[in-house]
Amino acid sequence: MKKTIFAISILSSVVYFAQNTKDSTNFKVKEKDIEGVVITKTKKAVEQKADRTIFDFSEQPHLNNGNVLEGIKKLPGLVSTDIAGMMYQGKILDVYLNGRPLNISSNELNSFLEGMPANSVEKIEVITQPGAEFPATSGGAIMNIITNKNANKYLSATYSGNYNFSNYDKFRSRTSNSLNLNARNKLFGWQLSLGQNYRESMLNSNQDNLMFANTDRIGRGYFAKSGVTFDLGEDRLLLNYDIYHNKNSNYTASNGFADILISQNPDLFREIDFDAFDAAKTNNLRQEAVATYQKRFSDDKNKKLDFQFGYTKADSKFGQNNIFRKGIFTDSPIGEPFNFTAGNVLENSSDMRIANFRIDYSQPLKILDEGKVSLGGLYEKQNFDTESKGLTNLEYQRQTASTYLEFQAKYKKFDFIAGARAENYDISGITRIENGNTITEDDLIPFNKFKLFPNASVQYNVMNQVYALANYNKKINLPSISALNPNNNTFQGPNTQVNGNPFLQPTIFDNFELKISAFDYAFIGYSVNNAKNQVAQIIRREGKNIFNEQVNISEMKIHNFNVGLPIPFMIFTKPLSEIMKFDFNPDKINFMYLYAGYQKHDINNLKNNGFWIFNVMTQILLPKDIKMTANYSYLTPRAGYFYFTAEKPFNNSLDITLSKKLWITV
Repeated sequence: MKKTIFAISILSSVVYFAQNTKDSTNFKVKEKDIEGVVITKTKKAVEQKADRTIFDFSEQPHLNNGNVLEGIKKLPGLVSTDIAGMMYQGKILDVYLNGRPLNISSNELNSFLEGMPANSVEKIEVITQPGAEFPATSGGAIMNIITNKNANKYLSATYSGNYNFSNYDKFRSRTSNSLNLNARNKLFGWQLSLGQNYRESMLNSNQDNLMFANTDRIGRGYFAKSGVTFDLGEDRLLLNYDIYHNKNSNYTASNGFADILISQNPDLFREIDFDAFDAAKTNNLRQEAVATYQKRFSDDKNKKLDFQFGYTKADSKFGQNNIFRKGIFTDSPIGEPFNFTAGNVLENSSDMRIANFRIDYSQPLKILDEGKVSLGGLYEKQNFDTESKGLTNLEYQRQTASTYLEFQAKYKKFDFIAGARAENYDISGITRIENGNTITEDDLIPFNKFKLFPNASVQYNVMNQVYALANYNKKINLPSISALNPNNNTFQGPNTQVNGNPFLQPTIFDNFELKISAFDYAFIGYSVNNAKNQVAQIIRREGKNIFNEQVNISEMKIHNFNVGLPIPFMIFTKPLSEIMKFDFNPDKINFMYLYAGYQKHDINNLKNNGFWIFNVMTQILLPKDIKMTANYSYLTPRAGYFYFTAEKPFNNSLDITLSKKLWITV
């Protein structure tokens, strides 16, 4: 209707002007050239919605100038560690890529994200309140990484590149390059994205004063993403194929104390003071193919029906070779030496295949002032096999069938969401353990259950752009393949073992949240997450040996309080009443954004300290359209993460970025 009125008003003005010109012979027409007007859509750096927070990466140089993991660690309220995994405002994150779960965690997830250039990401959605339309396996929250997918009506080519270096103990460098091609014609649009990432890094570790290690790491990542979109009248057919390839090399020099087996029957151990050097290589390949048909209806543009079929295959290979282990036996009065090569210590591989089909339908509904109903279903089948030195030691199968129904409604200043998702799980498998010349085979603990997962939220619109929200949802989190994998894909030394646990059980979450937000940037909130059978990493020590394992925590709670406050520097030059109108582009002003969050993990029979997360981001506009962005993050020491206490803060960082946009027209 607005377009019609606008067209009529222009036409009326032209007719009126023509009549006056014709009737007035002495009237002089003054001509004036009208300059072209360019309308530019500005993306918000941060956008708050009822169920999610959206962070723009495409136009934020301080986020997109490295790899994806580096950009993620700069997001206020997000904690990423090899031990605790990824958490946002106290909620365990399930990581998605373009709306599909990656189903990996810990070191494997970090390695994957390090292999993706951040400039290939359009935005990241942190869905803190996943509704019924999302699989109940999303757990506490979802981080959905959305890559660039726009197609123009002309051939467009975009190149992005980054180079970083450091000279801490020796010269190390990092590079990333990506190329995006896209175009569109009357029949279809297409896109092709290519990229690579090379990074050198160093890791020092101390494991309970038993082993000290220095690791030189070299990571190489490559990706290719292709997509074709066919316009079929009002409907669309989307075909996508993505491939990701990571090749990493680790060279570890270690020393310490260990108990090694000297003889058997009976077992005899002797303590050694050792020095060792090992070389490890990882080769990961992930392929995804997705076909989506989007049905649209001419009678109602808000009515949608989507069909999607997807297939994912991920292969992983890990090998570790010991170059030498040498030292002395500590119980020898003459310092009896030992010197040998363990050779091929680890030779592991895994193969994951996931196929799924989903249907989603939504349409407006006349309830209260206005409303909407969404419903759909999903069927998914997953197979995951692992192998160690020729022995298939895990065969894991999962089938999931689910359906959901959700209602949304508005009534005066209230927004309501209520829904439920029903899911049926059939999980089974076998595991094999080799002990000498004997192979023991056991069945995994089966999980064959039907469960209902409700969700509800109420939002009160206090005033324009000021909201108060209360939310509850029940979720489940299935152990990732990284946690289930019984093989060691990290590092094995004379006194260290890192293993997964194929007997892990799913985690059940009850999530509660209260939140007040204003103008997309300011907010204050409190949430509590009750978890049963939470999967966590635990390190235990037996004598001179350390074991790193995955376990289920029978019951725990995560409390989280957080607050965010933007401070535009114009408060020193303009009245508050004018600032509160928010009639300005945040990308064109000087400001500081303050974030603080408090988090505490409550586990039975364990005294954990809470910890604070502080983040300060400052944007300063310099002459010549140069933008300076400074990002500082600080975590308090003695922080309790599940079964671990961080003696020193591990996520403190200061990042300063200078950027200037350059336009090249061909």
